[in-house]
Amino acid sequence: MSPDASVLQGHMMPESEIDQLLTERGIGVLSMANGGVPYGIPLSFGYDGEDRLYFLLVGHSETGRKVRYAEEADEASFLVFDVESDSRWRSAIVRGPLSRITPSAWDAARESMADNAYRPDLLTDVDVRSDPRVWVLEAEQRSGRAMEGT
Repeated sequence: MSPDASVLQGHMMPESEIDQLLTERGIGVLSMANGGVPYGIPLSFGYDGEDRLYFLLVGHSETGRKVRYAEEADEASFLVFDVESDSRWRSAIVRGPLSRITPSAWDAARESMADNAYRPDLLTDVDVRSDPRVWVLEAEQRSGRAMEGT
């Protein structure tokens, strides 16, 4: 007899738990599409605690694939997850429009990234005031699932 599939899927997380996961984790996977071709990249991120996720797109390839996809994407999704074991995990997906910030938005982005990005030291490698390579995802939709077994 096979196990109940709902046990493996976990339960839906309330907004407060999604916020907690986004605040605690500093890395995830940004997914975008360009001309119907998907592209997912692991990235460090900053979360403003409300509805914005910030990404610094540096170290991109010579072809500038990350930036090209970000410029062409009308919408993006970002996956954050934390896995302790088969019976103890959390994941959240945030979806919304993705856009490059303006220099006037730099202070909010810097503060959010300094709070929970995995590599906030990357912020010192780029003069983002004159060349903002920071992108923001406006979280229009959020969902999350968790398994909290032993």
